[in-house]
Amino acid sequence: MSQKILVVLGATGKQGGSVIKSILADPKAKSLFKLRAITRDTTKESAKALESQGVETVSADLGNKESLIKAFQGAYAVFSVTDYWSTMDTNVEYSQGKAAADAAKETGVQHFVWSSLLNTTKSTNGKLSNIEHFDTKAAVEEYIRSIDLPASFYLPGFYMSNIPGQALRKDDSTGKYVFQLPIQSDAKIPVIDIENDTGKFVKSILLNRDATIGKHIYGASAYLSPQDIVDGFVKAFSKDGQGASFKIQDDNEYKGVLAYFGMPEKVQVELLENMHLLNPEFGYYAGADLTESHSILTDELTSWSDYVKASPAFKDLQ
Repeated sequence: MSQKILVVLGATGKQGGSVIKSILADPKAKSLFKLRAITRDTTKESAKALESQGVETVSADLGNKESLIKAFQGAYAVFSVTDYWSTMDTNVEYSQGKAAADAAKETGVQHFVWSSLLNTTKSTNGKLSNIEHFDTKAAVEEYIRSIDLPASFYLPGFYMSNIPGQALRKDDSTGKYVFQLPIQSDAKIPVIDIENDTGKFVKSILLNRDATIGKHIYGASAYLSPQDIVDGFVKAFSKDGQGASFKIQDDNEYKGVLAYFGMPEKVQVELLENMHLLNPEFGYYAGADLTESHSILTDELTSWSDYVKASPAFKDLQ
């Protein structure tokens, strides 16, 4: 049986890299799919590392639809992801996502997997209307649906990597660890180890095409409360007797920290609203259950406790 070509955009990034890693690690998936990694520069070390694992690398640019059409020739499936934060321009991200979808449509791709997110302006009835990196991906999803491209939609959760050393760190004045964000104590955080677990979800989407076409697959290992985050940290380092607590951070304090690191007001507002989205009034996934998304998986997802235990940010506790 001949292999089907799977094109992976963002192949040297966190999400695309995870997809490639998961396919290569699974004998069944590896036998079914021939991997084609898309990168703007096939000469860089990360691209060469992929080639050493038997992955074809092709140069293409999301800003150039014609280059994508060439890269997608003969492909059965495409995993597509865009990076809002590289430009912080909704028009650029939308045009990139649209270009990938149009190229897939024109080349006859049979399964397009789009890394999407909810339209939070709609899901919150306009109360949180500045989360551009969600809304733009949702707009691309809407476009994909409008052109009848056979597609599944992977919605990554809250990156575990955003917590160690950032939201969860030692208070130098007390020597204790504090997890603080401008969220309520009953917030529900859908956490994911983005680099290890994205591929587990996307691989399962690809292996279950008929069951996932047109559907949202929520990429999170679990919904955790702030106290669950604290408890997982304590569990990971219990032998060291480390305590921790949760603190509801003031909105202005949170924005002040972002300002300190050079983020403009627009980004401060966007990220603050992104945090408020975690509160029960709204919900990162608007209250969606994770059971169906987990039902297609064949690999165990990374727990928060295991993730934090291995985090370089806490190497002094390991």
